[in-house]
Amino acid sequence: MWRFWFAVGGFKMNYISTRGASPAIGFLDAVLAGLAPDGGLYVPEVWPSFTPQEIASFSGMAYAEVAAKVLGRFAGDEIPSDVLAKMTAEAYASFAHPAVTPLTQLYPSVWQMELFHGPTLAFKDVAMQLLARLYDYALAAQGRTMTIIAATSGDTGGAAVEAFRGARHARMAVLFPDGRISEVQRRFMTTTGDANVRAVAVQGTFDDCQTIVKAMFQDDDFRQAVDLSGVNSINWARIAAQSVYYFTAAAALGAPGRAVSFAVPTGNFGDAFAGYVAKQMGLPIERIIVATNGNDILARMLQEGRYAKGAVLATQSPAMDIQIASNFERLYFECVRRDGAATARAFKAFNETGGITIPAEALATMRETFIGMGINEAETTATIVSTLTETGQLIDPHTAVGVCAARRIGAVEPTTPIVVLATAHAAKFPEAVTEAAGVAPVLPLKAKGVAEREEVYDRLPADSDTIKAYIRAFAAKGMSR
Repeated sequence: MWRFWFAVGGFKMNYISTRGASPAIGFLDAVLAGLAPDGGLYVPEVWPSFTPQEIASFSGMAYAEVAAKVLGRFAGDEIPSDVLAKMTAEAYASFAHPAVTPLTQLYPSVWQMELFHGPTLAFKDVAMQLLARLYDYALAAQGRTMTIIAATSGDTGGAAVEAFRGARHARMAVLFPDGRISEVQRRFMTTTGDANVRAVAVQGTFDDCQTIVKAMFQDDDFRQAVDLSGVNSINWARIAAQSVYYFTAAAALGAPGRAVSFAVPTGNFGDAFAGYVAKQMGLPIERIIVATNGNDILARMLQEGRYAKGAVLATQSPAMDIQIASNFERLYFECVRRDGAATARAFKAFNETGGITIPAEALATMRETFIGMGINEAETTATIVSTLTETGQLIDPHTAVGVCAARRIGAVEPTTPIVVLATAHAAKFPEAVTEAAGVAPVLPLKAKGVAEREEVYDRLPADSDTIKAYIRAFAAKGMSR
């Protein structure tokens, strides 16, 4: 209902907050801001879209070229097309596979989209490599250096550090839950040695880390003092960049001539919402399966109509050990007909009580695209084993959650292909994969160095004031250790 498309030529794209109390801003300002001042998340004021002919043209087109076209619709006239094309070409030149996000068929109707060929072996690289270049472009033009903060359940932090390490215009601090991520995930954050990077092990859960980051953005004095920005999936450019691989996968499988379904292992809902974005832009997506582990707040919401957090469970798929899915606010906003005041009230109530009931009309709209399923630990392990036995593919626990949900739910129409987003390489979770399958995953050659380098990180309590003081000191020190 919010779909628009633009003729060739310059156009302005504006971004509004889901909570309706912040002024509209341009694309690059939205990228640099991260979270809106009113606590909401930025979304396009209107949805750009592609014609069926344009979507068909993506089949066989280089990934970087498709990315430039999709991002161009979101950037509008703020970035020259040749500059954006150079950014995307550089971002994806670092990927080990020429297709960037190749498809592999697992079963007759089930495909795996491999999102782990980037430098840190996880899907977060796809967006983060591009996001770092967008920051560099915008900050260089302003002669400005920002402090970038990220909360991570494992993969975002490593991808952010790899993308921003050595940056001239950005200092980076990542917060991760101490003892709740894999060693490989941690080492991607803690072994760079770059002066503009800090890694912090927070003595709490990922939700604690995320809450602290949100508190930083809502503290106006602090935000201005350190010139704060964020690269979690709250950042709109992350969502825009992730929508690209929905287009490339669907086009490869026959879109727009036929619809495609997707199964997305998710905790924070950003990767799944990127599929919704692609659908709003005209991609024929039959449905999106929201696959969660035991931390099933999203699956329960879609099944029962109540968004209510529980205790965070530690699982073998730790990047999904989340009970507050930040990007759900974007979907809620869309499904209450973009009512910012209603969205603000709902998420204020959620923050205060830990649960909200989804309005019936909004829930029905959500269910037009999404269906949810929680997968337990035994099912995850069994899927790792069966996938290896039946297809020869060794998958990580997160991908296993997606494969299990895809095979259990299936597509609406039997001829519709289902694409499972393989969000991480099995080698990022060697202990869990080896225990499940009896086969040790092999770490790709370009990533083996992380096991040999010295780690440097700080351990802090899950206390907002303590971590704010730490970030202030980091910003004041500049780029030196």
